[in-house]
Amino acid sequence: MNTKTTVMLVLKVVILTFLLFVFSSIAAVVVGLSDFARAVDSTGVVALLMVGVLETIVLSYAIIRSRWTGWRLVVTVFLVFFGVKTFLSQIETVVFLNYLVDIVPVEIIPKLFMMGAITAALFSPLAVLIHGKMKRTEESHEPNQRLVLPWKEWVWKLILIAVIYVVIYFLFGLLVFMPLAGEAFQEYYGDLQLPVWIFPFQIVRAMIWTALALPVIRMMKGKWWEAGLAVALLFSVLMSAQLLLPAGEFMSDRIRMSHFVELLSSGFLFGWIVVWLLNRRHGSRRKISERSEDTD
Repeated sequence: MNTKTTVMLVLKVVILTFLLFVFSSIAAVVVGLSDFARAVDSTGVVALLMVGVLETIVLSYAIIRSRWTGWRLVVTVFLVFFGVKTFLSQIETVVFLNYLVDIVPVEIIPKLFMMGAITAALFSPLAVLIHGKMKRTEESHEPNQRLVLPWKEWVWKLILIAVIYVVIYFLFGLLVFMPLAGEAFQEYYGDLQLPVWIFPFQIVRAMIWTALALPVIRMMKGKWWEAGLAVALLFSVLMSAQLLLPAGEFMSDRIRMSHFVELLSSGFLFGWIVVWLLNRRHGSRRKISERSEDTD
């Protein structure tokens, strides 16, 4: 990458970070969260910019290295951006709302969903456009063997992914979040009791995570590890970056940063495992697939 290309890339990231800030502000006003947005803006401008830069960088990497262009890429960026940052995080808030009702106002939840959807819808097409991927180009005639698996292999791998996700979810909660949170854990989550259906719920979340990873795996150029890096970064950064923002009365700094470390590390590990496992080939297709992985 030469100097001119590097400068242009940095400029695009700066522009997109600014646009992301603007779109988030517009979405907050539209859904009626302007007071909340102003409070965050006045107490954490640096953190807000950091969140925007991190989210822009990981989305830009996936866009730049994508073999897809046009609206197919736009839709993929929207689904991943909204799906990871908003949907997967907020559905857990909804599930545990009975325990968090004194912390998170019920009426704010649907507004957060709407805000996330509006922001992603405004940002996605411009991100693709600014990175020069909106125009349709001729795709390589090389066969794309990623995710071409026998149905039996799909079944056992999805089951394994679900088990791995549940293990990671509870393991990182116990070994990363709780020790980092310390006494603040009891103060914040003291009355929390996990429902009996927490395991099937997390299995459903694992399948949603995987569904969001599939188009990214399919669209990425290069070797399998580039897709692995893209998914790992998208999963970890989009889920955790918003925890860098001051949460005021909703969450203490100790709890917030403990969750940040937990989600950043667990999301990266899970994303990498999903891509690695789905990239592993078995049977007669293996040699063909491995050869195609080396082709951009």
